[in-house]
Amino acid sequence: MPSSPESAAFHRAHQRRSALVAALRAFLPSEAILAREEEVRPYECDGLSAYRQLPLLVVLPRTVAEVQKIVRLCHQKGVPLVARGAGTGLSGGALPLADGLVLSLARLNRILAIDPLNRTARVQPGVRNLALSEAAAPYGLYYAPDPSSQIACTIGGNIAENAGGVHCLKYGLTVQNVLGIRFIAADGTEIQVGGACLDSPGPDLLALFHGSEGRLGVLVEATVRLLPRPERAQVVLAAFDDLEKAGTAVGEIIAAGILPAGLEMMDQLAIRAAEDFVQAGYPREAAALLLCELDGTDAEVSETLAQVHALLLQCGATQVRTARDEAERARFWQGRKAAFPAVGRLAPDYYCMDGTIPRRKLPEVLRHIAELSQRYGLPVANVFHAGDGNLHPLILYDANQPGELARAEALGGEILERCVAVGGTITGEHGVGIEKLPQMCVQFRPAELDQFRALEQALDPQGLLNPGKGVPSPRRCSEYRQLPKRAS
Repeated sequence: MPSSPESAAFHRAHQRRSALVAALRAFLPSEAILAREEEVRPYECDGLSAYRQLPLLVVLPRTVAEVQKIVRLCHQKGVPLVARGAGTGLSGGALPLADGLVLSLARLNRILAIDPLNRTARVQPGVRNLALSEAAAPYGLYYAPDPSSQIACTIGGNIAENAGGVHCLKYGLTVQNVLGIRFIAADGTEIQVGGACLDSPGPDLLALFHGSEGRLGVLVEATVRLLPRPERAQVVLAAFDDLEKAGTAVGEIIAAGILPAGLEMMDQLAIRAAEDFVQAGYPREAAALLLCELDGTDAEVSETLAQVHALLLQCGATQVRTARDEAERARFWQGRKAAFPAVGRLAPDYYCMDGTIPRRKLPEVLRHIAELSQRYGLPVANVFHAGDGNLHPLILYDANQPGELARAEALGGEILERCVAVGGTITGEHGVGIEKLPQMCVQFRPAELDQFRALEQALDPQGLLNPGKGVPSPRRCSEYRQLPKRAS
């Protein structure tokens, strides 16, 4: 009897896997090649766990030379390749392909050098974000970008998504803190961009690589900026009985010429979840909470603290208090950084969105999110980098209930499209991945998307590096634009 299409596909996949394993064993130890289902299962998704796919194989190189050989092999055999860091991304950027390899960079985790005089460090992509600051601490230095996942996320992943963090308002996103990179291009060529100085000649390919989600090359080394620890850092906590008042306070602080190190907002749902989770000392009855960190010299912080206190009270804060010591300051931030896992205790699942808007639009967009939450019948917890307008609405749902995931995605899509409508963008630091492909069709015109595709094709003509992510196909955009318009 003739075989079924399913069994034929399985046979072809088995043959392809066997051939690749044989080729990889020429230069990789067997323990660096994962092929059995139970071995590759942990790599089936990133932080966007609603989407899962088993890869053909997973490889775990230990050296740059091994990475280069893997990329060359994939180029020669036409095998798609997805580079992966710690898997903490939230947009599906590291989602595997059924016919492709996952190249894990977790074992390239060495801090190669710290130069305290020039305030730089050379690191491999698998170095954890927090580990870099810990290693720099004896020199009185630290690495500024600090995503909520900094205890686990890696420098390579931060560059792939251009991650931010609670202190990105003053100190910038990852792109502002990286001086140079080495990466392996799609054909296996090693390329150096930037270096150890603040600028380099030629087009700004360094900025182009940030946020490219592994589609332009595989990162193998980065030179990053380190900053001196400020003389003093102090956090002000302000409670509000109204979310829009808190949003207005954000704009007033910035309008006064004050540039906080961090300016974060949480709504009541997030406040209560975080307080129950870590006992940070948050006022549970507040409708909104602002955390405003000021740093600099002792005199500078004292003067600015007085200004911020006065502004917060003028904007209707019901409570304003300053962290009494470093331990309390750490607890305030611990609550904010634990907000994502804390909210996970409120529902079986949640969908974490990421969009950026002009600060003046905060009250309007927060009001719109509340209206959408009621319309869709799904709770939304708001946790975000208020100072630079980077929203992180957390949509609570239950994937076991038929249709709830689709409703959560539709609600999230409307939030992102409102971000674009008010002059913002569909992502601030989580990237596009597979999650925001439809909204790329809203934010960019067809000619702009064509240029994005042309750029990627110039660097990866075969389209093997993380295909299907970041930039939608013309057909997908055409189909999305033909869908019936949702009521606003």
